[in-house]
Amino acid sequence: MGLAALRGDEAETLAVIDATMQDVTRRGEGEGVTFAEWANAVLSDGLGKYDRAAAAAGRACSFDDDLGSLVWVTPELIEAAARTGMTEAAAWADDRLEEMTSASGTDWGLGIRARSRALVSGGEEAERLYRESIARLGKTRLRIELARAHLLYGEWLRRERRPSEAREHLRTAHDMLEAMGVAAFAERARRELRAAGGTVHKRSVAARHEELTAQEAQVARLAREGLSNPEIGTRLFISARTVQYHLRKVFTKLGITSRSQLDSVLPSGLATVHRPR
Repeated sequence: MGLAALRGDEAETLAVIDATMQDVTRRGEGEGVTFAEWANAVLSDGLGKYDRAAAAAGRACSFDDDLGSLVWVTPELIEAAARTGMTEAAAWADDRLEEMTSASGTDWGLGIRARSRALVSGGEEAERLYRESIARLGKTRLRIELARAHLLYGEWLRRERRPSEAREHLRTAHDMLEAMGVAAFAERARRELRAAGGTVHKRSVAARHEELTAQEAQVARLAREGLSNPEIGTRLFISARTVQYHLRKVFTKLGITSRSQLDSVLPSGLATVHRPR
């Protein structure tokens, strides 16, 4: 669910969220509701649908007795609330986030807090906080959170009419997010970069192909040859569902939307897969 949200596929993510909500509601698992709403908020923040993100994050935060899950959703609420002028909700979430992150004192926690507080600050204080968030998150392995810090700082710099500095951070954000497959946030960074007077150079087909794993390349070649998902699964000893999962990743990495486009983007010398005896 979280992976789908970060990929930014709205239809797929909402379908998974809906199925999850039905399941966890039936079983009475409040934590599952919180994480489903978190995924909705992440998806919506990435797509720039801040009203929907604020509503989803607000519902998740109403279950406030589980700090373990709230530490994920509270920053989404602050970002969405700051973008929609919901100052009271942003202030409440900021207080909760400070309470949680102060207890841990980690670079992750303090970096997220600085990034979130920058959203509800202004002037030199906002800039100091954005820089702190990038410095702290840069010491962690949470590369998506670091990329989002660059994105938010770049957006702020553009609105402060500092386009050259904005382009630097927006390009960093875009390149990181695109490389990780965080598609909606990458597109948001691309739009902001263009608004700041920058350009984004699309990766070549060859470069995108190099990102395919060995199994993805095998699945892609067999799909190009016209085999169905069950037939590919039989060849590779995997399920048809796993084949579909790999194909979705292939389409994303190659920048295509259907099997019919595989022939035009895959190198003719892509390694063959031998039939099992």
